[in-house]
Amino acid sequence: MENPLLAADGLPDYAGIRAEHVVPAVRETISRHRGTLERILAAPERSFAALVEPFEAANHALARTWNPAEHLNAVLDSEALRGAYNRCRVLLADYHAEVGQSPELFRGLQAVLDREGGFLDAAQRKLLENLLRDFRLAGVALPDAGKARFRSLMQRLASAQSRFDENVLDATQAWSRQVDDASLLDGLPAGVIARAAAAAAERGRTGWLLILDQPNYAAVMSHATDTALRREFYEAWTTRASDTGPAAGGFDNSALMEEILALRHEVAQLLGFESYAHLSLATKMAADPAEVLGFLRELARHYRPAAEREFAELERHAGGSLEAWDVAFYAERLRRERHGVSQESLRPYFPLPKVLDGMFEVARRLYGIRVEPRSGVSVWHPTVRYYAILDRDGREVAGFYLDPCTRPGKRGGAWMGDCIGRKRLAGVAARPVAHVVCNFMPPVGDAPALLTHDDVVTLFHEFGHALHFMLTRVDYPSIAGIHGVPWDAVELPSQFMEQYAWRGEVIPLISAHVESGEPLPRETLGRLLGSRGFHTGVAAVRQLEFALFDFRLHAEYDPAAGGRVAELLNEVRREVAVVRHPGFNRFAHAFTHVFSGGYAAGYYSYKWAEVLAADTFAAFEDTGIFDATVALRFLELILARGGSRDMMEAFVDFRGRQPEVGPLLRRDGIAA
Repeated sequence: MENPLLAADGLPDYAGIRAEHVVPAVRETISRHRGTLERILAAPERSFAALVEPFEAANHALARTWNPAEHLNAVLDSEALRGAYNRCRVLLADYHAEVGQSPELFRGLQAVLDREGGFLDAAQRKLLENLLRDFRLAGVALPDAGKARFRSLMQRLASAQSRFDENVLDATQAWSRQVDDASLLDGLPAGVIARAAAAAAERGRTGWLLILDQPNYAAVMSHATDTALRREFYEAWTTRASDTGPAAGGFDNSALMEEILALRHEVAQLLGFESYAHLSLATKMAADPAEVLGFLRELARHYRPAAEREFAELERHAGGSLEAWDVAFYAERLRRERHGVSQESLRPYFPLPKVLDGMFEVARRLYGIRVEPRSGVSVWHPTVRYYAILDRDGREVAGFYLDPCTRPGKRGGAWMGDCIGRKRLAGVAARPVAHVVCNFMPPVGDAPALLTHDDVVTLFHEFGHALHFMLTRVDYPSIAGIHGVPWDAVELPSQFMEQYAWRGEVIPLISAHVESGEPLPRETLGRLLGSRGFHTGVAAVRQLEFALFDFRLHAEYDPAAGGRVAELLNEVRREVAVVRHPGFNRFAHAFTHVFSGGYAAGYYSYKWAEVLAADTFAAFEDTGIFDATVALRFLELILARGGSRDMMEAFVDFRGRQPEVGPLLRRDGIAA
């Protein structure tokens, strides 16, 4: 039987991939990769064509096998797939360390740079410089004992991070709330109630079953009039995978957090860095921890006074002191009173098919591309769709899968993932293919999925990442699309794209009432746009809380004292937060971005890139948001370049100056 993960071309056969394919495919691809390296190192020639290009091609083949398996583990969880994924994650961590520590390969790459550096183009030179940097960060200069220790640490880190992620998923899926008294559901949107009834019926129960996923949690927090239900949901959500709450200790991440922080710190020190925060910045735009902390605290200086005013006003509106589980509920009430619009009331105007059509039209106007659905493509779930990207001449240049709605076994949140990276090496080409994954409330009956405007913004955000990935013109996989882009700049295209979801020129393109087909009424549109600045201070300081906590957690780690996770989180909250959190809150135990994702000592990237994105969009506002000249410059100078040049240089080329925080503050209604 052929292994679908070993297919060398075409799209993955997602419907045909099984858990038992994963380990053999990864082992075989590692074996092929190792054989390629032995072959190119055995040859006497040390040139870009003879060494770098085959190395890039081998890395691309390894990613082509692993990416679909990694993706399925996130969207189609099962015990068998999880086991295979975890085995391979450790295998790959060890193999990447083995490759990254090869002195012969490192010397070969350095020889290419020394001999041919003056003849290489900018992208080739950047690729080589990045590769050499990454070898140093993999411990190539360490003595043999240090190399062995590094590999052991990376294996353990890969395993610990996987277990952290799994605990969050398991804890989330383990809790649900059976409701038999309809009055407890007062205030909840009809779609949430219908979904809860269906969930109960599927399990042979009467009444309603509220599961603990993001759409339900958000709906209960914002709309449930029953305070006790809100508190119950809040406690279940904020104690997931912890030592307290309704599932206390069942999936506890406490020890794993300490292990992950300790392992990261030891890796950093082994490589000669003061802390993991210093190591993290070796591949980012920010120069040092002082710059990051100064940036975050400067934003806090601007936003916290506004947040304090907003929260005080909210408590006056509520008639007293607010608990954490009351905040979203009263904020939604105040938003409705002040602006006459609520997220739930907008759902009928944002059916997913219409939003997609309008979003694709925005991309066409900006970049001259067409987005077309393709049938007959193998997918992992019946609700998944595949779309092709066509250029101005009608040539298919890229594609993406869209997996829009929440379901059991699917990781929470929203993300864009790499399926197949762009490649053009030695006459062999591969078109970029992305995964766009969201967790919107699924449709009820025959109706399409209906989105809130917040959901629309999320979709635009992830599509912005996908455009960055798909519209690249760089031929080398390691610096094509989002690859090689500093992590604190990778959110620029996504947050830039969000701005279009807030424009009066765009919302008529993405809105049509699910029954009448009428676009969002002009009066409602005005109210929605007017609500954009609602509680921007509270929202900003919450993100600053996450960013400061993450960065200090890694910058200040002391092996003798341990992670001080709860203590440090409370310190940060006293510094910037306005919402008071109860003692049982265990936010950090489910902070997957930092403990199992790619944002360790890098969560500040969201705010850093938000400054870049607001400043970028201001250039469009100066001339028109669909100005062809500005859009072409943005495409050519930033999107298409991927990681092939220094991002600050690219930004300055586009904007004509260094980035400024003013456009972001003006957008949010904050005095500079």
